[in-house]
Amino acid sequence: MTIILTNDDGIDAPGIRALSKALGGQGIIVAPKQPHSGCGHRVTTHQPIHLEKRSLNEYAIDGTPADCTRIAVKHINKETKWVLSGINAGGNLGVDVYISGTVAAVREAAMHGIPGIAISHWIKRPLIINWDLAVKWTEKVLNILWDKPLESGSFWNVNLPHLEPNSPEPEIVFCESSIHPLPVNYRVEGDLFYYHGEYAKRERSKGTDVDVCFSGNIAVTLIKL
Repeated sequence: MTIILTNDDGIDAPGIRALSKALGGQGIIVAPKQPHSGCGHRVTTHQPIHLEKRSLNEYAIDGTPADCTRIAVKHINKETKWVLSGINAGGNLGVDVYISGTVAAVREAAMHGIPGIAISHWIKRPLIINWDLAVKWTEKVLNILWDKPLESGSFWNVNLPHLEPNSPEPEIVFCESSIHPLPVNYRVEGDLFYYHGEYAKRERSKGTDVDVCFSGNIAVTLIKL
């Protein structure tokens, strides 16, 4: 089974290495050469896209996450069965899916009839991500999602919680996406606006992915085109 791994943090980010580890080293890495966090579903159409083949199963693309998926499934391996994106350093909960390059990569796959899973890790500052734990939780989630039916034009969005050391093991909860907007605040200095919305203070309607993840569990949502 051919699996494409990508992300929006860049090919050298620890999250994509953790994702590869969770898959036992399976898959072909086709990821952006540079970070593209928050780029949404931007694609490159008016300039060439450079591809660097780093090894037999690793390609660095000088483009966006959606570009990576396009090149992966149309040129690198036309028999791709799954596209996995992540593990993103930061949550992609609720309406974040419209902003996220991580999610855009699997949305692009769904547009081509290929199932996908986006995986992100919420950051609860000042905690630091434990990538070994992220690998362990990702393995558990994937073992469940491989066997779940996924209709064409749909994909999974997974968000791992950020827990204090020695916290109880998180549960895997299938839930709906929050539709509340992100906190939008700016500090104004003359003609300059500096965004400083606080992610952790977003609304968290009970039972939505934001609430599930912020409560210490793994949020899994089904998203349709």
